[in-house]
Amino acid sequence: MLETDRPDPFEDRLSAALRDAGDGFRTDRTALATAGRSRGRRALLRRRTAVAGTVAGVALAGLGGVLVLPADGPADPARSTAASAGTPNGTAAAAAAAVSGDDLLRELKALLPPGTFREESARGSDDRLGPAARLVYDDGAGAAAIGLGLARVEPGSAQVRDMMACPDHNVTPYDDCTSDRLPDGSTLRLYQGYEYPDLRVDTKLWTADLVTPEGQHVSVSEWNSPAQKGAPVSREEPPLSTQRLRTLVTAGVWREVVDAIPERPKPTRSAAPRPARPTVSGNAIGDTLITLLPGKLDVVARGGQESEYAYVVVDDGRGRSLVQINVQYGMGDGAGPLYAGGEILPDGTRVVTRQEPGEKAGAGVVMWTVDTLRPGPAGLRVVISAFNTGDQNEDATRDAPALSMEQLRKLALAKQWDALR
Repeated sequence: MLETDRPDPFEDRLSAALRDAGDGFRTDRTALATAGRSRGRRALLRRRTAVAGTVAGVALAGLGGVLVLPADGPADPARSTAASAGTPNGTAAAAAAAVSGDDLLRELKALLPPGTFREESARGSDDRLGPAARLVYDDGAGAAAIGLGLARVEPGSAQVRDMMACPDHNVTPYDDCTSDRLPDGSTLRLYQGYEYPDLRVDTKLWTADLVTPEGQHVSVSEWNSPAQKGAPVSREEPPLSTQRLRTLVTAGVWREVVDAIPERPKPTRSAAPRPARPTVSGNAIGDTLITLLPGKLDVVARGGQESEYAYVVVDDGRGRSLVQINVQYGMGDGAGPLYAGGEILPDGTRVVTRQEPGEKAGAGVVMWTVDTLRPGPAGLRVVISAFNTGDQNEDATRDAPALSMEQLRKLALAKQWDALR
């Protein structure tokens, strides 16, 4: 898929998809913003068609636990580790009292190491956008933004699996990431990466995400800067170590906050529900791409996402070359400007080609792309790109990609993509 860092792919979080999935549970768009980094690929393509929006400000993540409001004094250490077993969301939400934004801030500050706080803001459990908090924290080594939030998610869903998986190094540069199952069945992901994947500035982003078997989502984000974007780096690293992030995100204080989020009634609709958009398996895309590649290319690596995106690294004997592809339905709306000035084939398929610099930090990298949109209501879009390196984050290793523009065009227009549903 096309992943550009001109707008940050970590910002845009599939708000339309979340609304579709959220009829039965509460969705925290900003928590999914941090986790959906792997889903940022689809958001990017929608942004290029002027369909997607951006998320501004500090990304506020989601959290869950048993809420015990602190007295004026140090927090009880036992409170931060006594995770609740949880109850089904419907019952818990009905019984849990509302939690204010001030309560949330007080809990967060009590669980952080000693320091000073400023620029505090928060939303309570009754807020339609979901409970969340942010502040600027200084432990004496420099100011740092910290954000957190609370949400219900659908346990075991594709969105949660994407959210809790570590990114592919071929797609996103980062320093460390682990995703583990805890004894209570919760999934914990700890990530140390960067606010800008092209590393154009030194702002680091470290996150911790927890999803419980009951669908309580806890997420904490921290930066080595007093703001997510637009502020100078103030310290070498974010203030909370991996262990402190783990302790904070698994604190038992948070799950009752999630349970206090009011259940959102299912909307009544006079019209027939919108038909589901077909989603193509990432594995199927990768398998199909490999069968369509010219025989002279050796596939030395492959990967992708659960749906819509895959990549291969090929070698023609002159060095490695990354080839990535998106196959997505429902992309026809608003596509006119993207294909303006491009080619329209006799069957109505629209084609645009681009040869431009690479999107990431690698020096001398070029990106050759063929972008196609099939006619008809399905809105099938196939976009394929090739690079003169096997990793966009590394420098160019050859003069040109292993596939020519004509070969990319043939691949993008192959009939095999129309059969993938």
